[in-house]
Amino acid sequence: MSDLRLRPPRNRVARRSIGWWSAQAAVFALPLPLTFGILWASIPPTRELFLWFTLVSLVPGLLYVAVMPYWRYRVHRWEVTGEAVYSASGWLWQQWRVVPLSRVQTVDTLRGPLQQLFGLSGVSVTTASSSAVRIKGLDREVGDELVAYLTSRTHAVPGDAA
Repeated sequence: MSDLRLRPPRNRVARRSIGWWSAQAAVFALPLPLTFGILWASIPPTRELFLWFTLVSLVPGLLYVAVMPYWRYRVHRWEVTGEAVYSASGWLWQQWRVVPLSRVQTVDTLRGPLQQLFGLSGVSVTTASSSAVRIKGLDREVGDELVAYLTSRTHAVPGDAA
C-alpha cells in the first residue's frame, strides 16, 4: 500500500463558490436586522430602541457575509489520486480528510437550488466506517466528471468496498 497521509489537497473549488457562500450567509444573517429595520420604520415611539437592535444585529451579519465566503474559499480544496480522495473544508472549524478509494462505497452528486443558480455542484464520497467526505463548490462540469471518474475508479480498485 502506498503512503496515504494527511496533506493539503491541490485543487481549489470554483471561484463562483464565493458568491454561493455569500448568498447563503445573507439568507442566514440578514433577516433579523431587516425585521428590526421594519419595526424601526413602523413603530415611531420605539425608534431609538429598534435602531440599536438593527445596528447590533446588522454589523455582525455584514461582517459574516463579507468575511466568511473568502475565508472558506482559501480553505476549501480537493484532490483525487489513484489511491485516495483528499479534501479540506470549513472556515472556523477546519477539517482535512483522506479516504482510500478501496473504502469508497457510494459517490453522489449534491446540487441545491442556490448551487444550481451559481452553476455549482457538490460531490459526496461515503465509506462504511465514516461520515461522507463532501467536496462542495465545484464547477458543475467538474463535479460530473469527478463523479464519473470516482465511480469507474472505485470499481477498478480492489479492497473492502469491492
